[in-house]
Amino acid sequence: MDGRRGFDRLDGSRPIDGGQPVTDTSSSTDHRSTADLISSAFQHVNGLVRGEISLAKAEIQESMKYMLAGIGMMAAAAVMVIVSLNVFAAAIVAGLTEAGLHPGWAAFLTGVFFLVAAGILAMIGKKALDPENLMPTRTARNVRRDAETVKEATR
Repeated sequence: MDGRRGFDRLDGSRPIDGGQPVTDTSSSTDHRSTADLISSAFQHVNGLVRGEISLAKAEIQESMKYMLAGIGMMAAAAVMVIVSLNVFAAAIVAGLTEAGLHPGWAAFLTGVFFLVAAGILAMIGKKALDPENLMPTRTARNVRRDAETVKEATR
């Protein structure tokens, strides 16, 4: 310690009361070496990449929830088709026949009704499984923005 308060040391720090140096950040010029600047840039890029990976993981986990919900809806649709065809088909056919419709036509119309209902459920489930809905879009947008920022900074 040189004993003079307020005077900069050669390493850019100043002594304080406890004798511990404090880096002077008020200076308008940066005296860091090129190696330090490159190391700092790589650390920032590393932190950025780690952050984007974390965001991608979070988005994929969120997408997995939607995918599981879609699979659940598809399974529910399949179960509903089987149970509904077995239970309600006979009742509807019987009701239509009692109303005067020929039994063959009653069975046909009942089958069409259940196929339409199953198709609607399957389309809803398929939409939930659409790859576009499962993509980590926020991460992709952030990576594009970060790449643009790096390009602009290197010009």
